[in-house]
Amino acid sequence: MEVSRIRALRGPNLWSRNTAIEAIVTCDDAECAIDEHLPNFEADLRARFPQIGRLRPDGHQGALSIAHVLQDTALALQAHAGCPVTFGRTAATIEPGVFQVVVEYSEEDVGRRAMEAATQLLQAVLSGSPFDVQAVLAELHELDEDVRLGPSTGSIVNAALARSIPFRRLTQGSMVQFGWGSRQRRIQAAETDATSAIAESIAQDKDLTKMLLHAAGVPVPRGHSVSDAESAWQAAQELGGPVVVKPRDGSQGRGVAVNIESREQVIAAYEVAAAISDEVIVERYIPGHDFRLLVVGDSLVAAARRDPPQVTGDGRHTIRQLVEQVNADPLRGDGHATSLTKIRFDDIALATLQNQGYDADSIPPAGTLITLRHNANLSTGGSATDVTDEVHPELAARAVTAARMIGLDICGVDVVAETVHLPLEEQHGGVVEVNAAPGLRMHLNPSFGKGRAVGEAIISSMFADGDNGRIPVVAVAGTNGKTTTVRLTAHLLAKAGHRVGMTNSDGVYVGSRCIDTGDCSGPRSARRILAHPDVDAAVFETARGGILREGLAFDRCDVAIVTNLGMGDHLGLGYISTVEDLAVVKRVIVQYVHAGGAAVLNATDPAVANMAIACPGTVVYFSDDPTHPLIGTHRAQGHRVVYRDGPVIVAAQNDSEIKISLSDIPLTRKGSIGFQVDNAMAAIAAAWSLGIDWAVIRSGLATFVSDAMTVPGRFNVFDYKGATVIADYGHNPDAIQALVRAIEAMPARRRSVVISGAGDRRDEDLRLQTTILGDAFDDVVLYEDQCQRGRADGEVLALLREGLSAARRTRHVQEIHGEFLAIDTALDRLSQGDLCLVLVDQVDEALAHLQRRISLHSSVKTA
Repeated sequence: MEVSRIRALRGPNLWSRNTAIEAIVTCDDAECAIDEHLPNFEADLRARFPQIGRLRPDGHQGALSIAHVLQDTALALQAHAGCPVTFGRTAATIEPGVFQVVVEYSEEDVGRRAMEAATQLLQAVLSGSPFDVQAVLAELHELDEDVRLGPSTGSIVNAALARSIPFRRLTQGSMVQFGWGSRQRRIQAAETDATSAIAESIAQDKDLTKMLLHAAGVPVPRGHSVSDAESAWQAAQELGGPVVVKPRDGSQGRGVAVNIESREQVIAAYEVAAAISDEVIVERYIPGHDFRLLVVGDSLVAAARRDPPQVTGDGRHTIRQLVEQVNADPLRGDGHATSLTKIRFDDIALATLQNQGYDADSIPPAGTLITLRHNANLSTGGSATDVTDEVHPELAARAVTAARMIGLDICGVDVVAETVHLPLEEQHGGVVEVNAAPGLRMHLNPSFGKGRAVGEAIISSMFADGDNGRIPVVAVAGTNGKTTTVRLTAHLLAKAGHRVGMTNSDGVYVGSRCIDTGDCSGPRSARRILAHPDVDAAVFETARGGILREGLAFDRCDVAIVTNLGMGDHLGLGYISTVEDLAVVKRVIVQYVHAGGAAVLNATDPAVANMAIACPGTVVYFSDDPTHPLIGTHRAQGHRVVYRDGPVIVAAQNDSEIKISLSDIPLTRKGSIGFQVDNAMAAIAAAWSLGIDWAVIRSGLATFVSDAMTVPGRFNVFDYKGATVIADYGHNPDAIQALVRAIEAMPARRRSVVISGAGDRRDEDLRLQTTILGDAFDDVVLYEDQCQRGRADGEVLALLREGLSAARRTRHVQEIHGEFLAIDTALDRLSQGDLCLVLVDQVDEALAHLQRRISLHSSVKTA
């Protein structure tokens, strides 16, 4: 068994909506039918991994291969490590013994390691070697805890998902983007992009916090900052009674000592606090319980009483043993990934025990409560009891005032008081601290009482009711016409007042600004647009390669356009060998149209039209044939259709019709370029589906210019020495056939074409391109460029030459090495009245070269 080409599918993909690891698995004959050839394999596997469960999924037909077992093993390893994943798929490819294995993951690092460990386990079974499954499960569990979001951030993400707000994790930490483009918001743990840096700085400065709260009438304990141990003891004497010593800048209870009175205790506490902050605060100790009040916006949303880490004696076990028993609770962990933290048995714990007359090996009497720390922070092993419903309105109002005075939109207010049933003033309680980025664990899963929906409260403070943070998203797939359709659709959205982000095979654009160049039709480029704050709507060219390689960049789209499915485009790559296979890939964007969205489908292409059954939303068909049965039937059922009727494009629903003259759409050259008419109809249907006003659509169509600047390499027309030169990126038989039809309507004395071929196309597709051209052009210039893609030198040219062997029209064939030289060769042969089609490969470079030649000729002529 060999596992290769492991990919992470990070969005909806060919297999499912789930994120997944995809691997190519090659098996020998025996491994393709393990029941028949490896009868002891299952027993040996179960001996090493008893928890694996069933190896034969429901509905499985035929021989069970080791690839299927790899899928089940990788899923089981994740599940038993604490990752709730269930989806898996194993599919045989056209190559004997080669399978595609797809396994869901919740965290990519865990999914990759699970696939790797599953491979190692099966190889150990095959070789009869031992394998420590428990060690792998422990490793996966630890890795999952390290990389997955903690409970605070996770609760906010889950609340967003419940409202269909998309999210994207921006770092390995807790920074998360909610929503898209200009409607996005960001958080880091329990801080939002509205959390003021100044407010956060104030909250970290405990002395300044006390001053501001006192000015706002919020009760706070008396005290002040000190800079050395003697000053700390002097301050404690001035305050009288027990005191609290804590760092001026601190968090999570670090370095805080409470209820101390003696000189030794104060000086020791000062040294601990001074190691954390240059300044230390000494303040009067307020007796009572420690409460945390969570304020979000202008509301108190949760409150908890926090108790310090403690154990209860049983008369038989030492304190150290009692702590170990408590820490064995699976709800306690070493970090913030679990709802509770393990109690730390450190110097502070030992000192606290000593104050109670115990040491670690003491056996306290049954029923005796032993405290391990005086502060009740959860990060030190404390526990929490929910008291939200018990908080007095005046006490809640003081907490909200404290948060607003500091300027925090999400704020943890620490209160010390005997009870939350009374106002602070009536019980001499006070606010002892205000916290930015407060931990939410105690409110989500308190030790006692019910959890509170604090994640929902935070999301509600960031997004108004009904706001899901989304911008309109249009995805465009197909064989030909994608880039032009993307550009025209983006242009229509811009005319409607949107700031549009666009990706296509030419680059990434925000408005008119290009922020990246090259083929940017994959999910990485789309994610850049969805993260850009100046984008109100997005249009994405969605190529098959990106879908296969990584899945979609979005969980759903508003409009999915599929232009057509041509023969010979990328077939034979990525185990996509037929047009039917290609249709399944292109259909992915249709499957993820949201229920209120629309799929815009070419009715005249059966493979595209059949995608309608996969669309959760509505369908708009377009066609160049007004009598096409699907157009008539769809319209009769009350649905929207767009079709060409002679010199006009008609958008119709029921008895309503909107007609747009093709003369008013420069892209189509008055309707003479059929494939541009198709592209225009697709863009019109998309704009209509998005609710754009018809006056705006008409204006947008009339102002869209199809030149080398606006739509490079898409039927760009130039005049050179009285001849017509057309530059186009057509690179498959269907595109070339469409170009031939368009050019046949253009008068010419002699027709010539410049063409090469991509080496990763099938032999028959390369031959077919020149077979089509040989019947339509007098001269053919073949060139070999840098795009050999694994082919030997001269191999592509030989295949193109074979396609011309039975040409009915071509009489002159010339072979050139280099794209620019081929263009120059064709241009040099042109005379007035000729027509030359240049099928460019390096679009920007070739167009620039062509324009320089044209410009140079014009300059010479003028001179």
